[in-house]
Amino acid sequence: MSTAIRIEPRIVSVDVTGEAIVARLADGRVVSVPLEWSWRLEEATPEQRAHWEIIGEGQGVHWADIDEDISLEGMLRGVPAKRPSRKAE
Repeated sequence: MSTAIRIEPRIVSVDVTGEAIVARLADGRVVSVPLEWSWRLEEATPEQRAHWEIIGEGQGVHWADIDEDISLEGMLRGVPAKRPSRKAE
């Protein structure tokens, strides 16, 4: 009888290109989503995009300079960030 061990995917590194947010996972997979899924990252400078940290033991990534968090679950499920609506002044 074999026993399957379920290991949760986790991010080990991330890169933000001019077109995509690319996460490398501990199991060797690479997951990418369009950069436009994060309006904060899309509007950020290259320096701000490069300043990230892994959070939640690899469950997500945080960009302190722009107050942005992206979860691996959101990337895998296809959940883009919603831009806040602007109220009429």
